[in-house]
Amino acid sequence: MIRQKTENGWLLLGHQDHARLAGAFAQAWGNATFIRPEPFDPIGQAVAMHDDSWAERDARPLVTPEGFPSAFSKELVGTYDAFEEIDLEGYLRVRGRATEAVAEVSPYAAILVSMHTVNLLTEQADLSGLSEDALAVHGAFVEGQRERQEALKQTVRASTSDPVYASEDTLATGFRFLQCCDSLSLMVCTDFPHDLPLRHAQPTAGGKALELRYEPLSGNRYRVAPWPFREEETLDYEIPALRVKGNHFADQPAFDVACAAGEQIRLSFSLVP
Repeated sequence: MIRQKTENGWLLLGHQDHARLAGAFAQAWGNATFIRPEPFDPIGQAVAMHDDSWAERDARPLVTPEGFPSAFSKELVGTYDAFEEIDLEGYLRVRGRATEAVAEVSPYAAILVSMHTVNLLTEQADLSGLSEDALAVHGAFVEGQRERQEALKQTVRASTSDPVYASEDTLATGFRFLQCCDSLSLMVCTDFPHDLPLRHAQPTAGGKALELRYEPLSGNRYRVAPWPFREEETLDYEIPALRVKGNHFADQPAFDVACAAGEQIRLSFSLVP
């Protein structure tokens, strides 16, 4: 889950819905300044499907030992250091299934999803709180994902008619695009309160790569600058959320009761130039 704190409780959003939102951003991408990455179809699939494996886990939101919803929050934007709140092996199983779920649709997209997972667990992760045993589990998973990427690359290279699409540079461009759309969606879904650059500068028609910045405005409105989308106007979106009352929960059954009594809503927001 992804969580937002409210005055009297929480808003809970599904990872899969967050990813679909990132995919909607990807579909709106491209204008006279910013170019779409190619091959766009599998890259767009990777963006939209990168958290599909979370659907089953998110169907029953969990509570942390401290009594809060076990979920991604604004405190984790730009970092990844909440391993003490999660079942690491269970979490890694979900991450591994994310690669395989996409591989059934597109091996190319699965490479990008796996690259995203490895980046989360290495470059973005703070592993200082993990035990030696947990570090060994973490390391084995990361190595397994890297091996899976190489196998998927062989599949793609054997089937593509254009070798450039399977090159390391092209895959890296697709990965950076996924990360960019993902970071924007996470900032919006957590209502991140400060200006922040999106992950990775994005290529332009002039051959440069430009950094994009997120800026929160009032009334669920967020600015992206420079503007990377096709339409030179406000873009409106909705995402489902569960409104749960209560700031702290004694245990999982108490949280289950609160979630069952929660209100399903549509959270509306806008991106503006």
